[in-house]
Amino acid sequence: MKKVVISGSGVFTPADSISNEELVASFNQYVDNFNQQYAAEIERGELEALGHSSCEFIEKASGIKSRHVLYKEGILDPAVMHPVFPRRGEDQVPEMVEMALNAAKEAMAEAGKTASDIDLIICAASNMQRPYPALSVELQQQLGAAGYAFDMNVACSSATFAISNAVNAIRGGTAKVVLVVNPEFASPQVNYRSRDSHFIFGDVCTATIIEAEDTCRSPLAFRILGMRLKTEFSNNIRCDIGYTEHCFATPEPEIAFFRQQGRKVFKELLPLVADVIATEMAAQQVTPAQLKRLWLHQANINMNIFAAKKILGRDPLPEEAPLVLDRYANTASAGSIIAFHQHKAGLQTGDKAILCSFGAGYSIGCLVLEQLPASGA
Repeated sequence: MKKVVISGSGVFTPADSISNEELVASFNQYVDNFNQQYAAEIERGELEALGHSSCEFIEKASGIKSRHVLYKEGILDPAVMHPVFPRRGEDQVPEMVEMALNAAKEAMAEAGKTASDIDLIICAASNMQRPYPALSVELQQQLGAAGYAFDMNVACSSATFAISNAVNAIRGGTAKVVLVVNPEFASPQVNYRSRDSHFIFGDVCTATIIEAEDTCRSPLAFRILGMRLKTEFSNNIRCDIGYTEHCFATPEPEIAFFRQQGRKVFKELLPLVADVIATEMAAQQVTPAQLKRLWLHQANINMNIFAAKKILGRDPLPEEAPLVLDRYANTASAGSIIAFHQHKAGLQTGDKAILCSFGAGYSIGCLVLEQLPASGA
């Protein structure tokens, strides 16, 4: 079976960021305004008073300290509470494609590839700005690549599922070099009026180059030893906005936003994650003692520590299971790739690692990786 590698990666980080302090101040002002506006209804018991958020609550619940956003305007205005930005026309590149272009160029440079080398592009993310034409096809045009392209969505597991599709395409002979991009433009789906979720997501885009090992010339590449994907339906993480919304007589304003039942997710999803990783490690004859890195989905610090401890059989060292969510927040499918990109240096030839994402679906994608010699041979 043809050996396939990740030969390059890239990250586009928006310039603007929002600290917990900024977010909490805005949210608490909104709460005060709401409670004052509806004081009579609250006193009569017709409405429930809203409660304040706090930086302490956010950090304890998630480990998040800040997040990057593509558009900061409007988010911190208690009268608006969502990003405000101009609609782009058909002759303009949409935000997700623009983000992907930036991340893709870094990944291509790292892998030593040009657009002429790429014959498949997969745009995989938790939300798409439009159903069609596919964002990946527009990215293909912008790069000047040939071959074919398609979009896909497996929520927070979109990146690992896309990489697995790339591997299968290369092994099946329908592609030679694949560009996977994960433009997570997540801030528009955040309900900034919800104490439970107003702090969770940030914007970012990641990219990876997947190719056959015999064409790899990258100084830092990782052989994909094994892949394991799993899905199991759950209602506990949802976003229901769709093209039929305008057809309903009674609109539901909350339906466009991400929402979850966090305690149920923690209890139900993590055992599945640990089982998928352990099963694939056993299939590849990789022991916990051999693992040098765990690049895990960046949703919640408590989930990551729990998962890493379950896999290793002990508390992980910070460098073994690196966290980026403190600076980036939850970036959906891009989180594990950010961790990979920023913390893949320092390993030795033959070192083993896990790249794993998990989220809505439920969905879990696990890759077992091994660092190649510096020559890529």
